[in-house]
Amino acid sequence: MTSVITKKNFHNSLEKSISKEDAEKAVETLIRWAGDDPSREGLRETPKRVVKAFNEFFSGYNESPDDYLSKTFEDVQGYEDIVMLKDISFHSHCEHHMVPIIGKVHLAYIPIKKVVGISKLARVVDIFAKRLQTQETMTQQIANCIEKSLKPKGVAVYIEALHQCMTTRGVQKPNVSTITSCFLGEFKTDKTIGQRFTDFIK
Repeated sequence: MTSVITKKNFHNSLEKSISKEDAEKAVETLIRWAGDDPSREGLRETPKRVVKAFNEFFSGYNESPDDYLSKTFEDVQGYEDIVMLKDISFHSHCEHHMVPIIGKVHLAYIPIKKVVGISKLARVVDIFAKRLQTQETMTQQIANCIEKSLKPKGVAVYIEALHQCMTTRGVQKPNVSTITSCFLGEFKTDKTIGQRFTDFIK
């Protein structure tokens, strides 16, 4: 019996119906194309394992980051300074070669009368990371999401990551970090606040 995966895709608002068996057959085809025999013992279960892994790698398509930022807290005794999370680790996949991007996110916002649970911000990072990505796009998506949901005075996002599409193929340059940043609101217009964020990262 054919198993069909039906899920809401929050990334592009498309409803998808995908046969699990078809996905496994696609993996088998790639194994054959690579030059190996998918029927041999070591590879016999590989298509199932790859499809299961893809469900984890790309689970961000099944969630809406806005949902995690919808619950806020206003009893913060008038706190209106920087709220910052450092060293949020993430694993993503390059949309060009589908190989890992591994790095850390530093993010901050300046609240206006309300804050959000800090774990929810880490969830937002995970949701965007668990999609096919470029680092530039992911940086902007995280910043825009926080700005849209919390409407703070400002948002700052800084990402540093290693791209295996550069370290394990092509030019093959290990230990090269890619850095991207996005400053919105007061982080962009007030150089003092922007510098404070940069100093916190060090």
